[in-house]
This record gives sequence, structure tokens and C-alpha cells, in this order.
Amino acid sequence: MRTEYRSLLLVCVVATGMSLGMTACTMGPDFKGPAMAAPDQWGGTAAATATSSVTVAEPIDPAWWNSFGDPLLTELVTQAIRNNLDIKVAAARLAESRAQLGQSKAAEFPTLDGNASYTRELQSADGVIGLLGSGGASSTPGTGTNGLGGRQGGIPTQSAASSVLPPFNLYQYGFDASWELDLWGRVRRTTENASATAEAQEYSQHDVVVSTAAEVARDYLDLRGMQEKLRITRENLAYAQRTVQLTENRAQHGLATDLDVANAQSQAASTAADIPQDEQQQAQYINAIGLLLGEYPQALTARLMAQAAAPVVPPRVPVGLPSELAHRRPDIREAEAQLHAATANIGAAKADFFPKITLSGSVAIQATQFTNLGSWGARSYSAGPSLTIPLFEGGQLRATLALREAQQQEAAINYRKTVLSAFRDVDDALTGYAAEQSRRDQLYASVQASRRALEIANKRYVRGISNYLDVLTAQKTLLTNEEQLADSTATVTTNLVSLYKALGGGWDVVATE
Repeated sequence: MRTEYRSLLLVCVVATGMSLGMTACTMGPDFKGPAMAAPDQWGGTAAATATSSVTVAEPIDPAWWNSFGDPLLTELVTQAIRNNLDIKVAAARLAESRAQLGQSKAAEFPTLDGNASYTRELQSADGVIGLLGSGGASSTPGTGTNGLGGRQGGIPTQSAASSVLPPFNLYQYGFDASWELDLWGRVRRTTENASATAEAQEYSQHDVVVSTAAEVARDYLDLRGMQEKLRITRENLAYAQRTVQLTENRAQHGLATDLDVANAQSQAASTAADIPQDEQQQAQYINAIGLLLGEYPQALTARLMAQAAAPVVPPRVPVGLPSELAHRRPDIREAEAQLHAATANIGAAKADFFPKITLSGSVAIQATQFTNLGSWGARSYSAGPSLTIPLFEGGQLRATLALREAQQQEAAINYRKTVLSAFRDVDDALTGYAAEQSRRDQLYASVQASRRALEIANKRYVRGISNYLDVLTAQKTLLTNEEQLADSTATVTTNLVSLYKALGGGWDVVATE
């Protein structure tokens, strides 16, 4: 092996040994996952035991929407997870962050570029070549030292009639390589930041999945609740219309007054007036579900317009343990990953205070004749390290470090806030689920009593014992109580959806597919 190539290899080996020997020197704090104190049990569990559907500290079913026993709901949630545009946007952002991670990892390795070129060149006779004795266009022909005034190093000139340096062809091909020796861990910390950022974006996508599944279920259950209200309103309208006919017949026989007829007609018209508004809300719920599924308006009307039985809540609702919440909630894991990324940035900022050493080299074949490109004498090379030392940056490095430390503090505070908000969400959802069930049970008893009251009032009116005002009052009370019961029944199911969302269920089903 030639001496110069042995020297080049020696430089590479020494530089590589320096890099490997100092890879353990990584600036900045190493990230450790923050400890999270969690209660032993959920605060709302005891309150829920007094209801018909109780929460229990058992493993959560990731596909929680199946617990409602509604195949159409399961189908809609599955389709939304597959086609929802917000989820697709989140997936695209995840792909972007992973590509950026690939860019950061590439900096850990040497770069090697191949090159080839051909140029036709003419050097200026009055430029740098003139200093080397080329004679220049303005020099005196025949000068023995080519403008160097007889000093040592002069280059003999050619005749005045000839060109000092005629145009020439230059053929060249070779390789260039460079490698930053990551002595202080700047590149590794940058890669660590990119990896944590990609992880945060992954959990951000999972959070979108959780929100989308919950929103589809909530809109679907609200739709079924609205359809139940429509059924109740139409039944009451039919009853009110029969009452109008009865009152008009009694008025014709002198058993009722015109006031009774007017009151009956007013009640029927007031009940009918609620139907268009309920139908409008029904259409809005269908369109909302369609948007979540990536469909145009009215695309789901045929599937959802037909009234079906409203889904019921299961008798037992597994909620797991509080200590498992940080693992299930994607927003908590996202906040932790963001804290990790901010911590890695501190190390990268500290590494910027130290010198940067870059090993670079090139090997090329260069010749003015194409046929000489295979000649050993056409070789050229260069190799060696370069050193960059920050001497004066106007305070930029210190300001950057202060910024990174402040960003880490912000991320730590945001993590703690996210954890506290998650526990609050669960506690509120547990309390709301239990309380609404109690309210629904009371409303059910109220509806039963209202029906008996209306039946009694109607019989007393027919027998002439009481006036029509008692019937009208009982009818209004029954309609109000039935609508409230329908609302409360739907709210119980949507509160269960809120509980599942607060527990962070659903994304792990998609992640394992």
C-alpha cells in the first residue's frame, strides 16, 4: 500500500477511535419518567353501587363500544376509526415526525458522496497564474521570470507567440466523505429529541382515535334519544288529537264548553310544534355522524333514520385501577413524551458550548486527458479533521440553553396538569354516571304516576266530575316527564361514553390491529 494511503487510513482509524472512546460523554440530564401518585380506588365507585349499573375495579375492555350490545354502533365506530379525516391527518403528522426522526438519525453516520465532472477551463493570465510566472497578457514578452522580477521561484515563459496557459479540458471523478465526531452527544441528544417527538405524535394520534370513537358513540346515542323523544311526542300528539275530537263531540252535546275545545286544540297544536324541531335535530345528528365517518351529508340517512331500540348500559362497568390510568390515557403519555423531548433539548444546547470536530476526506482521479483517468498519477486525495470552537456568540448559546430549560419546566408543569385533569375527568364521569342513573329512576317513577294521574283526570272529566283543566294539566305533566325520562336515559348512556373516554379506552384496539 502506498505511503500516502497508509497515512490516510491511519487518520481515519485514530479519529474513529477518538469518537468511540468518547461516546459516553453525553451532555445534559438523562430523562427519567416522572413518578405519578395515584389513589388506591376511584372516588366515584362507592356512589355508583346504589345504581342499576355499577362500576367495578376490573380490567377494561378496549373495544368498549361493544358493551352497549348494538351491532350498528360497533359498525359505525369501526368505520369511523378507519375513515375519519382527523385520524388520517394525525397519521400523516405521525409519518412526518418519523421522517424527521430518520433525518436526525442520519447525522450519526458519515456522509459519502460520489462525484464526476467535466469542465473546459481557461485561466486568466492576469490573475493568480500571473503571480506564478504565467506572463500575463500585459507582461513583456520574453521576460525570464514571468513577472516575478528575477526572484527565486520564477517560472520560465514560453515564447511571446504562444499562450502561457492555453484552454484545457479537466476530467474528474471521486468520493467525498465527512463525519462529525459526536464527542459531547449533541447529535445523540438531537436524535433523542426527535424520537421522543415522534412518540408524542403517535400518542396524539391515539388521542384523536379515542375522541373520535367517543364522539361517534355520543352522537349515535343522542340520535336514538332524539328518536325516542319523537316517538313520545307523536304518541302524545295522537292522544291530544283524540282528546280534541272527544271534546268537540262533548261540546256538540252540551257537555263541554267552547273553552274546553280551544284548550284541547291549543294543546294538540303545541305538541305538534315540537316535532319539526326534533326532526331537525335528528337530521343534524345523522350529518354529524356522517362527517365523523368521512361521508357527505344525507349519506347515512337510510341507515340511521329508521328508529331502533335505544342501547342500554351493561349492569357492570369495568373501570380498572387508578394506577393504570397513566398507561391508558394517550394524552398523559403524549405529555410525558413531550417532557422527554424537552429534556433532550437541554443536552443538545449544552453540547453547543463545546468544540465540534469534523473528519472529512476526499479521493479523486483528475486528468486533462480522458485517457489518463486510469493512470495512477491522476490520483488526488485530502483528509483531516476540522475544529470549530465557539469563541463569541453574543450570548446566543446561553440564551438558547435558558430557553431549553424553561421549555422543560413548562413541559413538566403541563405533564402534571394533564395527569390531574385526567383524574378529574374520571371522577366527574363516575359521579355523573351514578347521579344520572338516580335521576332516571326518579323520572321513571314520575312518569308512571303522571300516567295514572292523566287516566284519573280523563275519567273524571268524562263523568263530569271535574273540568277539562285537570286533564290538560295532567297531559302536559305527562309529556314533560316522558321527555325528561327520554333525555335522562340517553344521558346515562352518553355519560358512560364519557367515562370510557376519560379512562382512555379504544386506541389500544387500533394499535394492535
